[in-house]
Amino acid sequence: MDNCVAISLLRHGMTEENERRAYIGWTDAPLSDKGKEMMYQKRKDYEQHDMIFSSPMVRCLQTAEILFPNQKLNIVPDMKEMNFGLFEGKTYEQLKSQKAYINWLSNPFSRRPPHGESYYDFEKRVEIGRKKVAGKIGETEATNAVIVAHGGVIRQLLSTWSASDKPFFEWKIPYGGGYQLIWTKEAFRRGEKCMSLQVVPTTEKLGGSSSVMN
Repeated sequence: MDNCVAISLLRHGMTEENERRAYIGWTDAPLSDKGKEMMYQKRKDYEQHDMIFSSPMVRCLQTAEILFPNQKLNIVPDMKEMNFGLFEGKTYEQLKSQKAYINWLSNPFSRRPPHGESYYDFEKRVEIGRKKVAGKIGETEATNAVIVAHGGVIRQLLSTWSASDKPFFEWKIPYGGGYQLIWTKEAFRRGEKCMSLQVVPTTEKLGGSSSVMN
């Protein structure tokens, strides 16, 4: 792996809003007791990494601190989840009769939640964050990094970094899990798609070892 770069994209642990299946984007909710317990159980699956990046949201910071104790966190503000505006904190059942919600749900890639963020703005923001992370990895010559972020952010990063043509919402990203992507150092420097992808954590500790080809 000396000539490779591995980046793991991990979703934060559960919050109380996640447990009741509410929209939570820029709502800065902490991990729930259940979420913390799940992350402590997963900590044994993760090793030390060269660099740890995190969304600034408290649920991501808490997750990173539990999974990677005593490691420096590099905060990336652009890795925040999409802002769901007036839908924040509400569930499908609470919103399903509202016209604005029905319209947005029918085409979330072209319509904006009231007082929220459009997919276009979200996509551009995450791309800025992705370039910042790639730049820092290149500057330090790190070979193994982690980004602790949100479901939507991870799906967007996979759309950019992965060679897979899987649709945005078909990526399954469990709490405290995600995907590891691997490049050769030269391919990563050139901004190419990753050469391999695997679900993490696996039966082996997450550390940039084996991978499954796209």
